Amino acid sequence: MPLSVPAMTRQIDRFSDIAASYDAVYCDLWGCLHDGVRAFPAAVAALRAFRGTGGRVVLLTNSPRTTRGLLGQLEALQVPRDCWDCIASSGDATRAALMTGTAGERVWHLGPDWDAGFFDDLPDSIRRVPLAEAQAILCTGLLEDRPHPDDHRSELTVARGLGLPLLCANPDLIVDRGSERIYCAGAVAALYTEMGGESRYFGKPHPPIYDLARRLLDEVAPGIEAQRILAIGDGIGTDIAGALGEDIDSLFVTGGLAAAETGTGADTGPDPALLNDYLHAHGTSPTFAIGRLR
Repeated sequence: MPLSVPAMTRQIDRFSDIAASYDAVYCDLWGCLHDGVRAFPAAVAALRAFRGTGGRVVLLTNSPRTTRGLLGQLEALQVPRDCWDCIASSGDATRAALMTGTAGERVWHLGPDWDAGFFDDLPDSIRRVPLAEAQAILCTGLLEDRPHPDDHRSELTVARGLGLPLLCANPDLIVDRGSERIYCAGAVAALYTEMGGESRYFGKPHPPIYDLARRLLDEVAPGIEAQRILAIGDGIGTDIAGALGEDIDSLFVTGGLAAAETGTGADTGPDPALLNDYLHAHGTSPTFAIGRLR
């Protein structure tokens, strides 16, 4: 283990180096298994091999899409069905909260048109309405023609004045789609909070999505203990923070969002000194670190 990496973080070369210590993984999608354009073959192979030894794979994603919507996306990205067992999405966790009625039944949708599937099969009582008639904002992302959170400030100002809570269906701040970095719903929610509004979160690192993941895991493999579950992800403030909050081990994939900061190349792991600085700057120590899931 490189001496300059924090003592609690062990840098590994391959997932197989540690796989035997776990019975299940919560694996992030974007940045770990695909980049929004195509699947990563080495990551697919690693998860497939883990399942081949009896391991269980829960795809744990902050996507605002439902599981049904994600199935089509994964197929299009060529993520094969045999490398995972079930999917827990922030979209599904948010839908579950919305159906409790705690935020009302009239929502204004803030997000691109392609997220309209979020509302499929919801009770008829839950309705999309104009902002002035809403009891809450349902934020799945940014409007297609307004790529920056500040572009939505005028509507958010109105919403704050009405006292509307913002239900954030994707807590991610940014994501890399191929070589393009784009803002996510989490950035809009952060702005709304900064403006004095109330934002509620259901994806990583917050408990609702982990409660969903645990229920799904128990359906396919009952009784797996928390110490035998590993969270894999490239988001230090989502995947790694969430794992710490759930008291489970974590594998930080440095070649995703933090590739530049950690000096992770296409075929090389992170630079130990840069990784050390990055982790100390964020005040955290994942259990393991790897350049890319493989």
